[in-house]
Amino acid sequence: MDRHHPPPSISHPQRPTVGVPETLDFPSQKSSGVGYGNTVEINFCVSCSYKGSAVNMKKMLETAFPGLDVILANYPAPAPKRLLAKVVPVVQMGVIGIIMGGEHIFPMIGITQPPAWYYSLRANRFGSMASTWIIGNFLQSFLQSSGAFEVSCNGELVFSKLKEGRFPGEIELRDVISRTVTKPFVTGSY
Repeated sequence: MDRHHPPPSISHPQRPTVGVPETLDFPSQKSSGVGYGNTVEINFCVSCSYKGSAVNMKKMLETAFPGLDVILANYPAPAPKRLLAKVVPVVQMGVIGIIMGGEHIFPMIGITQPPAWYYSLRANRFGSMASTWIIGNFLQSFLQSSGAFEVSCNGELVFSKLKEGRFPGEIELRDVISRTVTKPFVTGSY
């Protein structure tokens, strides 16, 4: 007795078709939220490996203040340090070139007798080149770093690692941003 029964029919109410297209709800289209219309800029030292901290702070702020626009950017070192950082690789290659080139390079640049330090570098070529490379890279990294983690809200600096000498705590930063975002804006006063 093998009978197949048709499935029971379930009636679904018909939806009326309306000529208005349905809009999708994208986060960028939302105009509500505590942070809407406000911008936070986090300028940090990229060569100091502060990007992870900046990304964590960005996620925390975007979660705490829906609609807040958080911008991450590099805070460059001062111009003189950046320029010196560009000179370091040239000096590195020059020293390594002198070690590899031998005594023949000095007459080409107008020095008849190689200086005494040249012979000590030449005595241990590999050690001298490795030391030049390592010290040069360390110096270049130091010159490119600013050590900054600066946070601005709507153009107003609210935290500076350069002034404070420390990173902001997540709760501290959230509270400072909250006070700045909810600060009443007075129009017409100059």
